[in-house]
Amino acid sequence: MASLKEKIFRKEDPSVYETKDSHLVRSLRVRDFIALGVGTIVSTAIFTLPGVVAAQHAGPAVALSFLVAAIVAGLVAFAYAEMASAMPFAGSAYSWINVIFGEFFGWIAGWALLAEYFIAVAFVGSGLSANFRGLIAPLGINFPKALSNAFGTDGGVIDIVAAVAIILVALLLSRGVSSAARIENALVVLKVCAIILFLIVGATAIRASNYVPFIPAYRETSAGAFGGWQGIYAGVSEIFLAYIGFDSIAANSAEAKNPSKTMPRGILGSLGIAVVLFVAVSLVLVGMFHYSDYAGNAEPVGWALRHSGHPVVAAVVQSISVLGMFTALIGMTLAGSRLLYSFGRDGMLPKWLGKLDGKQRPNHALLVLTIIGVVIGSLFPFAFLAQLISAGTLIAFMFVSLGVYQLRQREGKDIPEPGFKMPFYPVMPALGFIGSLVVFWGLGNDAKIYAGIWFLVGLVIYFAYGANHSYLSTQKEGADNGSTQK
Repeated sequence: MASLKEKIFRKEDPSVYETKDSHLVRSLRVRDFIALGVGTIVSTAIFTLPGVVAAQHAGPAVALSFLVAAIVAGLVAFAYAEMASAMPFAGSAYSWINVIFGEFFGWIAGWALLAEYFIAVAFVGSGLSANFRGLIAPLGINFPKALSNAFGTDGGVIDIVAAVAIILVALLLSRGVSSAARIENALVVLKVCAIILFLIVGATAIRASNYVPFIPAYRETSAGAFGGWQGIYAGVSEIFLAYIGFDSIAANSAEAKNPSKTMPRGILGSLGIAVVLFVAVSLVLVGMFHYSDYAGNAEPVGWALRHSGHPVVAAVVQSISVLGMFTALIGMTLAGSRLLYSFGRDGMLPKWLGKLDGKQRPNHALLVLTIIGVVIGSLFPFAFLAQLISAGTLIAFMFVSLGVYQLRQREGKDIPEPGFKMPFYPVMPALGFIGSLVVFWGLGNDAKIYAGIWFLVGLVIYFAYGANHSYLSTQKEGADNGSTQK
C-alpha cells in the first residue's frame, strides 16, 4: 500500500496522456478556438456587467475595472498558452498540474474548475432564459412562474427555458465538435456584429458630462466600496468572471490541429478581442447615461438604446444577444465535458466517464454534465450561481501560474519544447499568481465560504475514491504486487 505522501505527490507521465487522448479527433483550428474563446468570454457579462458594476462600484471608471481584470487574466493566459503548447491534453489545468505537481494537486485544480463548469452551464442557461423571457414579454408572451424560476424561488419549480437550452446544446455537441464549431463560429460573428452596432449607435448619444468625475469619490455603500481605487478594485473582483472563458479553449487542446501553435494563438487572440469589446462597451454605456441610471438594471445595453431613441436597434441587439448566449453555453459545456472525461480517463471518478463512444466522442461525460447543469439551474437562482464561478477558477489560475516554473525545468526532457513560451520569465508567472490571489481576496465572503465547502467535498471524494481508484494508484499496486510475487 502506498503511503499518504506517495499518493499525494505521485505524478502522471505526460506520454500516458498523449496515448490516452490520441483517440480524440484533432479537428479544431485557430479560428475555431478564437470563436470558442470569444463566444465563451463575451457572453452574458458584456450585456449586463458594465452597467451593474458602474452603478454599484466604479462609476465611469468601470472601464478601468475591466482593463485591470484583463491584465490579470492576460498574465495567466500567457501561462495557459505555454502549458497548452507543451502539453495539449484534455482537461487543461487538471492534467497539467497532475504532470507537474502530482495527482492530489491536479485533483484540487481540476475540482476547482469543475465548480466553474457545472455552475457556469447553469448560470449561462439561467441568464439566457431571463433575457429571452424579457425579450418576448413586450409581445404579451409570459411563462408561468412555475416554469420561469428556480425551485422554491417566487413560486418556481423549474426554469424550463434554461433546461431546454442546455439540452439542445448537449445534443449539438453529442454529434461532434466539428458541427458545433461551425455553428459557434457563425454565432460569434453575429454577436460581435451586434456589439459593434451598439457601439456605433450608442456613440451618437454620448454626453461628455457623464464621464465627470471619471473616478468618483470613495464611499461605502450597502453593495460595498464605491468610487476611488477601492471601487475599481471591487469592480475587478466582480468582473473577473467575464474573462475566465479562455480555460474552455485549453480544455479542448487534445482536439486541436497543430496544438503547439494553435493553442497560444487561440487563447491570446480571443482574450485580446474580448478586452477591446468589454472596454469599448463600458465607455459607450456610461457615456450615454449617468452611471447611477443603471442601478438595478439587468439589461443596461437594451435600456440605454431604447431611452436614447433607438428602440428598433435595441430589439435587434437584444435578439442577437440572446442567440449569442448559446456560444457561451457551447463553450462551457464542451470544456466541462472534457474535464469530466479526463477525471474518468484517470480513474479519479468512475471510469465510465472516460469512455468514448463508437465515433470517439466523450458523450458519457457530456450526458452527466448536462444532467447536473439542468438540475443546478433548476434548483438555484441566478444570483446564487454567480458566487462560486470566479473563486474556483482563480485557484486553478494560481496553480497554473506557479506550474510554469516546474514546466521550464522539464521542457526538452520528458516534456517537448513548446512552440510558445511565456515572456519575461521568471517575473511574469509570479505576477500572474499574485494578481489571481489579489482578485480572489477581493471576492465576497459568500464566494469564499461556498468555495471552502466545495473543496471539502472534493477532498472527501479524493481520499474516499480517487486516491484508491486512479490509474496511478492501480499501476503502483500492480507493480508492487509483481515485485512481491517475484
